[in-house]
Amino acid sequence: MLSEFKDFIAKGNVMDMAVGIIIGAAFTAIVTSLVGDLINPIIGLFTGGVDFTNNYAVLSGDVPEGASLEAARETGASIFAYGAFIMAVINFLIIAFVVFMLVRYVNKVKAMAEKPDEVAPEVETGPSELDVLLEIRDSLKK
Repeated sequence: MLSEFKDFIAKGNVMDMAVGIIIGAAFTAIVTSLVGDLINPIIGLFTGGVDFTNNYAVLSGDVPEGASLEAARETGASIFAYGAFIMAVINFLIIAFVVFMLVRYVNKVKAMAEKPDEVAPEVETGPSELDVLLEIRDSLKK
């Protein structure tokens, strides 16, 4: 049983999948940082810093007027946090667009790497050695 497990782990598909998951986790951190630290602040400049995260409706319970979403949740009240959902959708769309642009760029580079080099035009090099020898032989026969 142990040797079967070793064979299973040693197969390329399992190792490739493990590497893919690790790289995916690292890539997620990069994309999240790109969106949160670089893109969202730029979008905030154009939208005037609009943040929907603290928009919510109280379904039941007592929440102090003007309390943040986190403070409202701490009171134990039933909260309909539509603003956090809107921000999650906006962040998803931004992340999806960034990932699309990265994949598009990678595919373009990959296509360029797979494209065969242009074949150089044939250059007239003159007669081959065999042609010259045949011509000499024919001249000597005459």
